[in-house]
Amino acid sequence: MRYLIAGNWKMNGSLASARTLAQGLADRRELTAKADIALCPPAPLLPAIAAAVAGSAVAFGGQDCHAAEKGAHTGDISAWLLKDLGCSFVIVGHSERRADHFETDAIVKAKASAALKAGLTPIVCVGETEAEREGGKTSAVISRQMAGSLPEASTAANTVIAYEPVWAIGTGKTATTDDIAAVHAQVRDLFAAARGNAGALRILYGGSVKGANAASILATAGVNGALVGGASLDLEDFARIILACP
Repeated sequence: MRYLIAGNWKMNGSLASARTLAQGLADRRELTAKADIALCPPAPLLPAIAAAVAGSAVAFGGQDCHAAEKGAHTGDISAWLLKDLGCSFVIVGHSERRADHFETDAIVKAKASAALKAGLTPIVCVGETEAEREGGKTSAVISRQMAGSLPEASTAANTVIAYEPVWAIGTGKTATTDDIAAVHAQVRDLFAAARGNAGALRILYGGSVKGANAASILATAGVNGALVGGASLDLEDFARIILACP
């Protein structure tokens, strides 16, 4: 299985930095030979990314999409428009969307369904808060989010799951490799129980992944890549993460 390293730039980056970083990745063929790479910048930067990686194996995607194909949804972007811009992926259900925009599992499911209909691969995020973890609720939270966030059309071939413990995102904290392995195994088992064979399902880990800790995380059982935040804005650190893929 090819590892997937996806960079979530969040609300960061400029036109100049986007061009430089994307072109830098596209020029280094040893990186795309090592793993599948996807960049998810703020939506206005997508055309610049598309131009910079044209002709390379670097893919790109959106950070979110609306469930509707079109309509009166000021400020939103549809999965179909992302596809038209050349996107291959879209992140849905990130904890920042769930918390800041009050997105429920049902909303995440509708967005993931729209992505599939538009021909995009949704990267569906799941993960527990620190309070939920300390309360011993991690397994229950993951079960609920998996059941409520995945559309019926999801398969191991057209969907990616990202486990992102909320307490580890942007905090410098990371889950232990044992904890990561346990949740990734649960995610795979839940997917298999609902939809059959999950052997080909790519499950990414996200949460303060950087060049310094990537090797141990990516070597963990059940981990098939990473959803990278801040480190994806630094070409050399992002490259170290990619090169750490087994």
